[in-house]
Amino acid sequence: MKKTWDNWLKKSVLIYCVIYTVATIVNSAGYLMQGVRDDPSGNWHELTRAVIVLIGVTAYEMATRLPVKNAILRSVLTYIPTMGLAFGFVWLNQFIEPLAKTAYRDIFINYTSLFVIVSFIAGIGSFIKQRRNKENHD
Repeated sequence: MKKTWDNWLKKSVLIYCVIYTVATIVNSAGYLMQGVRDDPSGNWHELTRAVIVLIGVTAYEMATRLPVKNAILRSVLTYIPTMGLAFGFVWLNQFIEPLAKTAYRDIFINYTSLFVIVSFIAGIGSFIKQRRNKENHD
């Protein structure tokens, strides 16, 4: 278990905590700037955010660990099931509270946007790393 913790779980937990914290602070700041003191969605909204962030961190781990060399194929193989998980989670939420009319559109836009941004940043990082390795070997 220590090896698993040191190899990838510690990093995943850190990523999860940072993203969840930043998302919560941004959400709270947004409400405060609008003059809303309390989150109108309440505690359920916090739990929903926690699950969506978990799906996102799972996507990151899948993308970095799938044994597929082609980056585009690896991204597609990561995006499809994790987007499906996000849609499934939204669908399950309807049994607890009514969904907004735009719930599926919202999760699609938010999840896809973040997925593309993270993929782009990871791609740039990979490119820079490959370039440095090439320069060091020349």
